[in-house]
Amino acid sequence: MGERTFPLRMIAWELTRNCNLSCVHCRASAASGPHEGELSTEECRRIIDDILSFSEPTVILTGGEPLLRPDIFDIIEYGNGRGLRLVIAINGTLLDIEKAHRLKASGIKRVSLSIDGKDRKGHDSFRGVDGSFGAVIRATQIFKDIVLPFQINTTVTRLNVDDLGEIYKLVRSLGAAAWHIFLLVPVGRGTGLKGSELSAKTYEDVLHWLYGVEKRNEIEMKVTCAPHYYRIVKEKGDTPKSAGCLAGKSFMFISHRGLAQPCGYLEAVSGNVLKDGVKKVWQDSEVFRRLRDLSSYKGKCGGCQFLRICGGCRARAYEATGDYLEEEPLCSYVEEHDE
Repeated sequence: MGERTFPLRMIAWELTRNCNLSCVHCRASAASGPHEGELSTEECRRIIDDILSFSEPTVILTGGEPLLRPDIFDIIEYGNGRGLRLVIAINGTLLDIEKAHRLKASGIKRVSLSIDGKDRKGHDSFRGVDGSFGAVIRATQIFKDIVLPFQINTTVTRLNVDDLGEIYKLVRSLGAAAWHIFLLVPVGRGTGLKGSELSAKTYEDVLHWLYGVEKRNEIEMKVTCAPHYYRIVKEKGDTPKSAGCLAGKSFMFISHRGLAQPCGYLEAVSGNVLKDGVKKVWQDSEVFRRLRDLSSYKGKCGGCQFLRICGGCRARAYEATGDYLEEEPLCSYVEEHDE
């Protein structure tokens, strides 16, 4: 049997750290720039060419706020013209009908927006700017009007966990194509939310609740930064849609300066795609190689029967211990089933 291969299926590309919001959970601590070393338009084109030289992933253009780049539509048009599937994550505050039409015309296939509270008060306090909730709602209406699919992302903390049912109803009422739920990894500005993460038990309860919601089949759902979800799906007798933590296995993050990481929350620099090329970094990075070797995982993750399905959140392990191969700190499964 040959060596297992790891196709690159998804890239999150931080085109800028410039941002007009001040979100309490921001992994990038994004703020008004300029930010030293940001990739030029030509460098972005080179990276796109390099990606396509060996893979055909979906690329999430993110930030910061990507619409603050004056060349954003040039980058999208170039990538789309080369056949790259591009989606974009924006906060909605800078969107108008003209920019929405340009996003669609330049080749964006889906837009992601975030709602982290059930109403203006909850969302705006999370995002750090009054009016951000209203901006998201307006953006959803614009995208509906021009028929450009959008999804809603929600980051779950103790601040909003009790409102998830209301947020879900809101997401459906807005006509979103999907709801992606992220379980907080406190990095970047999010370190200020330490203590606001869910407890291991509450985390488990939320994942069971989300499973029940997904089984209604009312909207496309994806649970992120919570690989234990796929263990729960398996325990319920269903087939997991994913293999838990994908960082460094099928997913890669590229920073505004061209530095690679396994994901945006796992701040272990894994190479420089501008200097070495995307293909070389993806295939040869020592960090990626170690993450792909499940036999090197430690603690309760290393001995867990669901290691291949789950794998634990490597970013959460790294944040808690400084070692991305250590056990996931917010999993209660092994203790509960320990003989």
